[in-house]
Amino acid sequence: MNTFNGVMMRLKLWINGWVAGLKQPVNVLMVGLTLSFAPMLQATELKISTQYPDGNMVLNELRRAGQAIKTETEGRVDVRFYPGGVMGDDQAVQRKIRIGQLQGAFIQSGALATAFPDAQVMNAPLLFRDYDEVDIVRAALANQIEAGLASSGWQTYGIIEAGFAYGMSQQPITSIDSLKAQKIWLPANDPFSEQIARAFGINPIILNIGDVLTALQTGAIDAIVAPPVGAITLQWFSRVNHLTDAPFMYTYGFVALSDRALQRISEGDRAIIDAQFRAASERIDRQTRIDNQRALDALERLGLNIIEPDAQARADLERESEAATRRLIAQRQFSNGIYEQVLDLLETHRANGS
Repeated sequence: MNTFNGVMMRLKLWINGWVAGLKQPVNVLMVGLTLSFAPMLQATELKISTQYPDGNMVLNELRRAGQAIKTETEGRVDVRFYPGGVMGDDQAVQRKIRIGQLQGAFIQSGALATAFPDAQVMNAPLLFRDYDEVDIVRAALANQIEAGLASSGWQTYGIIEAGFAYGMSQQPITSIDSLKAQKIWLPANDPFSEQIARAFGINPIILNIGDVLTALQTGAIDAIVAPPVGAITLQWFSRVNHLTDAPFMYTYGFVALSDRALQRISEGDRAIIDAQFRAASERIDRQTRIDNQRALDALERLGLNIIEPDAQARADLERESEAATRRLIAQRQFSNGIYEQVLDLLETHRANGS
């Protein structure tokens, strides 16, 4: 009996020892598995291009949103911005997005027209008289434009205003004939603005932004179309004398991410990206309008002559603009259907005397 008990005791000790001995190999196996899956735990990086330079309000807001996204996703999504146009113009940026070198951009409306032409309808010339009209049309069309871009592979997070672009010139622009007589600058790689100018019968002078001030100084150009903030920031105002207070074009853009880049991100993290970029877009949108209104007042204080077209001159400009817009529609720059929606909204607003 004692012998039997001794044997059983030794057997029990042997079994316990064998099981204990398994613990180390099992732990080693788990470590190996963890290391083998480590690449799957790395953050998804969203690389986003913008033309705005470091220190600019727009980029500061976007970076705050990017940091919030990284924090709220616990590092699963990291957002990196490439400022100052270092990734090239809009065409180069979209090419890099297609090949996966970038995942998105803060981009002007016209740059997305190849994907969804109706996204640029609010760029139509002399479409709006004031910001009240802009707000009415935006409220009605924002979801429609965003859905159209989404169906074309772009996730966007609300319209971001760049502001009214005004004609500023060395000689006064008081009529359509005086407009056509100007040597007007338009930015390179902005085909829609060029199409607008040609629809008016204007042959614009196409230059990169960095060449505009020199061209104004040498007389190569004598007129620009730009938002007030841009005219002050880039010192263009110092080489023009007049501003025609009839908004030539409403300009805007989007934070746009490739849908393909977002597909590998979880639904929960995509919701965080959406919330943060929408909040940032709204802040930038509000502040840009404030800045442009202040800049417009500043241009008058800086000595620009603000020209208010009389009723007949404004009517002539709007009539010529309507004809130019119809030519743009014929070229399929955007659809007649969405343009008629805009006209109906504006007609109702103006008929109410607002």
